[in-house]
Amino acid sequence: MSALPLSVPRRHRRGVRHTLDVRVSPYAYVAPFFLLFCAFGLFPLAYTAWVSLHEWTLLDEEQTFVGLDNFATLLTDGYFWNAAFNTLSIGVLSTAPQLLLAIWLAHLLNRPMRFQTLFRISLLLPNVTSVVAVVVIFSQLFGRDYGVINWVLSWFGAGTIDWAAGTATSHIALSTMIMWRWTGYNALIFLAAMQAVPKELYEAATLDGASSFTQLRRITVPMIRPTIVFVVIVSTIGAMQIIAEPLLFGASSGAGGGAVSGGPDRQYQTLALFVYEQGFTKFDFGYASAASWLMFLAVVLVAGINFLLTRRLKGGLG
Repeated sequence: MSALPLSVPRRHRRGVRHTLDVRVSPYAYVAPFFLLFCAFGLFPLAYTAWVSLHEWTLLDEEQTFVGLDNFATLLTDGYFWNAAFNTLSIGVLSTAPQLLLAIWLAHLLNRPMRFQTLFRISLLLPNVTSVVAVVVIFSQLFGRDYGVINWVLSWFGAGTIDWAAGTATSHIALSTMIMWRWTGYNALIFLAAMQAVPKELYEAATLDGASSFTQLRRITVPMIRPTIVFVVIVSTIGAMQIIAEPLLFGASSGAGGGAVSGGPDRQYQTLALFVYEQGFTKFDFGYASAASWLMFLAVVLVAGINFLLTRRLKGGLG
């Protein structure tokens, strides 16, 4: 009878520890992420909104409150809308072919083949390569006078193309760089999703005489719909934030007009480059903050529309 008073507190302590472990510890595990997110995500976002309401420059000791004047001026700024068009154009040209090619590569690598592991690992090489090296190499490939691309096109009677000088040509060159960097990465994501598709479905389709393309369209794509939605949304967000490729392309191509301005006619200046130019070249942080907030809202809007359209259209993929 003397052991009963001791066993009851022990069971109580174990119950308390179990409750803390089940109910409290998960929040403790995720707390570091949310603390860092609040410090480096939410606070800068809120502070940028405050700065956007001011005429905020490094030359003035006091910052003048101007309300929504920066946003009103921005909506009538032709350079801002030019950057928005360039961002949309480069994003569409790079994202759509990239995702289609990534699905096809993943489908090929999902089938038995020699050196399968080697080919899968090689898909990550473009992504882990320095973006500086990628842009410098591709700038040489798309060079006007001694570029390999123009040399190959000359076999078919095409004239010399100044890829960095035109709007359409510069967008094609930048889209090619982005596709080369991210197609393999997205292919591995699709490949991971395809590994979870039951093999029996492919075996039954093969017995029924279905071709490889038919299996891809009728089995693989419908089974990995959630992954497709995820990759489309993430790729869309990434396309809206393009900055490194056009910045380095302008610096290495020698097109003139300044790397930050996106060429002499701003033919490949993206929204991120526009924000960078206003904030760190002209030091107009109020105007740059307003532009960054409109860019943020555009990313949210485009990602939301993309999500809704993908969910609506995915029902007809099978």
